[in-house]
Amino acid sequence: MIRLIGIFAALLFALPALAQPLPANLDKQNALVIDTSKGRVVIALRADIAPKHAERLKQLAREGFYNNVPFHRVMGGFMAQTGDGQNFNGTGGSKYPNLKQEFSNVPFTRGVVGMARRGDSVDSANSQFFIMFADGPSLNGQYTVIGNVVSGMDVVDKLKKASPTSPGGAVTDPDKMVKVQVASDVK
Repeated sequence: MIRLIGIFAALLFALPALAQPLPANLDKQNALVIDTSKGRVVIALRADIAPKHAERLKQLAREGFYNNVPFHRVMGGFMAQTGDGQNFNGTGGSKYPNLKQEFSNVPFTRGVVGMARRGDSVDSANSQFFIMFADGPSLNGQYTVIGNVVSGMDVVDKLKKASPTSPGGAVTDPDKMVKVQVASDVK
């Protein structure tokens, strides 16, 4: 019962975001609309530089894999990570095999979205991704850039951050992606 109340409350907070128009000139076939507990975030996917990663995110969004998934790792001044629809804590992936890296020359700057991976393999991205709060040049050439936030970076900035003493940036009672859709599927 408490879980149902929590889901209802999250949907209620997301209702204003559902009415927001999408950015003009958005390639709706290659964009994700993420309605969070703080508002709406729109990500333009970079299928031109990371086609397999873009396809994976769209596939998982269409399957509802990302709905009600927390931003489990949020480090102020660095990044917010989400996408573990299996275990909801950053330890899981999807039922699909890991992806080989698709590195590019696109730098990790504020608003860039990258694919998370295990630290021991550049070819281990699966379902998790992160949004940069600030420039992160140490990530350049080490992680796949999958897109960039084109609307709602103010929403990302409002996400609950981990305490500075939190191991690995783990967030207690994190904000969630309430609903994630490919923009062309948004009604």
